[in-house]
Order: sequence, then structure tokens, then C-alpha cells
Amino acid sequence: MKTAVIVKTLIASLGFLSLFTPNQAGAQLIPQPWVSVGGNDGDVTYAVGARALNLGVEVGAGPNGSTGVDVLKFLNLPVISPYVGLGYYSEDKGVAVSGGVQVGATDHVFVGAGYNSVRGFNGQLGVRF
Repeated sequence: MKTAVIVKTLIASLGFLSLFTPNQAGAQLIPQPWVSVGGNDGDVTYAVGARALNLGVEVGAGPNGSTGVDVLKFLNLPVISPYVGLGYYSEDKGVAVSGGVQVGATDHVFVGAGYNSVRGFNGQLGVRF
């Protein structure tokens, strides 16, 4: 129970921080796509997403056949990009909150780790053009 409260507090804090951080003038206009694989309660979960102008969208499949969409807000820092998000999932899963971080591995590849309240913990692999 305490872990859930801590995770939700961190996600909310990052959300407010990203809301009040000004956008970079030279933000990348070309979308950066990624794939995500994770797990929740023993079920494998999948998602695909894309990011542009420090906003992102992720479409995912969760446990018990649930599907949904998350809208993400990224905080663009020099090396890492933390994000928070809010989504909605079918099969009576309802509203989902998410958060995580993406890190540039090379000039054209990035990796990430995140948590979604419906899809659980996940790893990400993406491409920059």
C-alpha cells in the first residue's frame, strides 16, 4: 500500500514539474516511435508509442484483453527525459496513470523504463530520426 502511494505521489510531482517547465524552442518535430513490453499480475503487456514536441501518445494492450490509450508529457532534460501520463483502458480497467524515463543510448536509439497502473512495469526501445 505504501509503495502505491509513493509511486502516485512521484507521478503527480513530476506532472506538476513538467506542466510548469517551459518548452524548448528547438524541440524535435519528427516523431520518435518506440515499442514497449512489460508485465502485470503475470500477464505480458504490450504498447507502441510516439513522441513529438515533448508530448507523446501510447496505445497499449493490458491484462485480460484490455486496450487503451495514454497521453504523455515529457520533461526534456539533457540526458534523460522523464514523463508522466494519463490514460483510459477498456474491460473495466478505467483511468490509468503512468510515469517513467527515457534515456538516449546512441544518437538514434533510446531505451526507457516505465510504470502504468494497468499495464504494470515495462521496458521501452525506440528510434530517433
